Amino acid sequence: MESSRRDFIRKLGISGIAAVGFNSVFPAQDIFLTHPTDKTNKGLTILFQGDSITDGNRTHNNDWNHIMGHGYAYRIASRLWFDYPDKGLMFYNRGISGNRVSDLKKRWKEDALDLKPDVISILIGINDVMAVVKGWEPDPIEKFEEDYITILEQTKTNLPETRLVLCEPFILPLGWVNEKTEVWQTEIIKRQEIVRKLVKTYDTIFVGLQEPFNKACEKASAEYWIWDGVHPMPAGHELIARIWIKEAGKALPFL
Repeated sequence: MESSRRDFIRKLGISGIAAVGFNSVFPAQDIFLTHPTDKTNKGLTILFQGDSITDGNRTHNNDWNHIMGHGYAYRIASRLWFDYPDKGLMFYNRGISGNRVSDLKKRWKEDALDLKPDVISILIGINDVMAVVKGWEPDPIEKFEEDYITILEQTKTNLPETRLVLCEPFILPLGWVNEKTEVWQTEIIKRQEIVRKLVKTYDTIFVGLQEPFNKACEKASAEYWIWDGVHPMPAGHELIARIWIKEAGKALPFL
């Protein structure tokens, strides 16, 4: 599996490594950062978790210029930090490119529970679909649901006051998705349905993204929003950020 992933990376070139696991090939160690808010009033801590879409090519060191990555997590954090400098907000990005939900489960204690966030936002699932399409030892759909449930159960048990935000995985019909469109559609729908079910079961905030991306294509072509069928363009990340702030604002009383 790993050799296939590396071969695919070489074929894509450096610009295409996000979904197939840059950080799984070149692992990096996150460090715990301090922020000026730590020296003032302690406000909400918000954690973004997921795969390359969340990762956004972030750094794993103390470089604050890139620590939030260059995607929707960065846009959300920068906007809320700017608008509410008196709230003592703290943001973490722990997305890792190439991750499936099973990877998220393995690192959940260190990269989520130990941070003790007040809000955890999860966007995961596209690499689980990619594994099916590419034949990279895919996990059964039952395991996807079981692992996701394990994550949510651990969070509810260890951090009962933490609000959970589940984001819907999404695709558009171009790039990689055009290779086996029917398989992509079938597999992404399965995982979207699971996320929606877990939202109800665990009373989480839901950030639906497939329909907004579909509607966005009425204003501009799919390529304007997502460059390869999976990874958003800048406008696509802005779309996610706006919807996230609207929906997750239910967990942020000052919004």
